[in-house]
Amino acid sequence: MPTSASTLDFGYPWWLSYGHVVVLAPALAGLLFGYFRKWSKWPMIFFGVLAFWSGAAFLLVRLGLDINGRADLPTESFLRSGTGRVLDLGAGTGRSSIMVLAARPHATMVALDLFGESFERHFGPGESPRQRLLRNLKAAGVERRVTIETSDMRKLPFEAASFDAIVSSYAVDHLNREGINQTLAEAARVVKPGGEFLLILIANDKWARFLFGPLLSHGGTRGSAWWNTRVKEAGFQVVEEGTAPITLYLLLRRP
Repeated sequence: MPTSASTLDFGYPWWLSYGHVVVLAPALAGLLFGYFRKWSKWPMIFFGVLAFWSGAAFLLVRLGLDINGRADLPTESFLRSGTGRVLDLGAGTGRSSIMVLAARPHATMVALDLFGESFERHFGPGESPRQRLLRNLKAAGVERRVTIETSDMRKLPFEAASFDAIVSSYAVDHLNREGINQTLAEAARVVKPGGEFLLILIANDKWARFLFGPLLSHGGTRGSAWWNTRVKEAGFQVVEEGTAPITLYLLLRRP
């Protein structure tokens, strides 16, 4: 039986969930101090705007994005059969793997990550990366359906047409253009003809700019058109495209 979702710990940096409190606290203190010292309106407006932004952003992040909580599939069209062997490219601490396995209870997963310097930059030091991933898989009750693979997504250690589907969440867009092209080509190689690839990316949309400014811009200026061109060059067809706050997803199919 799956344990409580509260035991899941995806390990994303504290500032994604609580960084706005660091701004909110002094902004409220400034408002309070200014009220009693009878400051002019302009300092009060400044601290008021700062308090409003940081408070609103904190609520949106915690109640809307919930980056350290369970994720839902952005589209029910992915792996509608409900079964198959799925590859998670850049599995990290398991959020996308658990997302797929919870929605598709008859599927199995290979969770792949290099577990190198990039892993520690995003999730911090501590227990071994594989242990952190395995702990979350066990907490979600899906560990028996997952194999963990340490490898580079730019050069996959699998034979051609090994997987029924692929998922990658906020991982491929960390790479440079050459790395992206290599990864998409490898994804096209290892997925079966007719197989699907759910590619989930950071979108530098109005929500990202409001909540985080330039701090969450590892996707650079790449937008939907740029990614459509890259995936088509790799040999995929785009069968569905959609957005959510700070997210662009492409549902791809290999002809």
